[in-house]
Amino acid sequence: MRDAHGIEAEALARDFKGGIRAVDAIDLEVAPGEIYGFLGPNGAGKSTTVHMLTTLLPPTSGSARVAGFDVVREGAKVRAAIGAALQEAALDPLLTGREHLRLQTALHGMPKAQRRQRSQALLERVGLTEAADRKVKTYSGGMKRRLDLALALVHEPSILFLDEPTTGLDPQSRNALWSEVARLARDGVTVFLTTQYLEEADVLADRVGIIDHGRIVAAGTPTALKAEIGRPSVEAIPADAAELSAVARTLLHFGAPVPGSPKGASVRLDGGEEALADVVRAFDAEGLHLQHLQLHAPTLDDVFLAKTGRSLEGAGDELDAEPEPEPAPARA
Repeated sequence: MRDAHGIEAEALARDFKGGIRAVDAIDLEVAPGEIYGFLGPNGAGKSTTVHMLTTLLPPTSGSARVAGFDVVREGAKVRAAIGAALQEAALDPLLTGREHLRLQTALHGMPKAQRRQRSQALLERVGLTEAADRKVKTYSGGMKRRLDLALALVHEPSILFLDEPTTGLDPQSRNALWSEVARLARDGVTVFLTTQYLEEADVLADRVGIIDHGRIVAAGTPTALKAEIGRPSVEAIPADAAELSAVARTLLHFGAPVPGSPKGASVRLDGGEEALADVVRAFDAEGLHLQHLQLHAPTLDDVFLAKTGRSLEGAGDELDAEPEPEPAPARA
């Protein structure tokens, strides 16, 4: 694939001092116009991958082409074709939102009349018209993320990289950013989205890749990946907390344990949904009374658990953060 709107990588790897391999020979292909969700816990290699694809960090080995250009030999052409909103927004707290956009349009060489028009259009697009002339230091976290997104869109890139764009945002701000990302994709922009949030990938992504310890352990559409797991899980919470051990023992007859509520027990049902009736009868036979019994369809977290042996949500707490890359050039 050599399309001007696509991304491809072959055996892409990055080593850091001390023999740390942050990204371990991964292969990627992102089709033009799709939203690709790149999932993984903290330290898995997500940000390092983005830094290589956006030319902020050279790969140790392997190759990658973004918008049809080699990230090593044609870095300037890659940067001209992409927009990037990375984890740390490079915003000046003493400038207003409008001033940030005027500066960014000037750095891209736009004529003066066009700068004003483009800045206003982007402020409207990300919902910041009322706050446009306020200093950024007065902005909420969600407003800063939306302004950073607007800055990444100034030159109308064909490919947009979003590195954990909703981390730390409240649900309302997160949903607003999701809506804007979906609209960009409908307009034909290819979106490479890294995230730790399973719901985010499920809602937005056409396809996902799951990375763990620098390697891609699963890739495909969310629906296809969940179908690989196939079997649902069942969660039971006893009416009497003292019966939790007995409830857990009873459930073990129907499948292997999976993470669930600390007040209850959960297993992956070997017999699928049809086994639920047998589970209910087993609890009745044991004289166990339940406060809550729920069947859960397979999730992306179940996929991660099946591929790695642990849950994705919170898995990053067990890992070291990714090594800090060398200082990168400014956005301009």
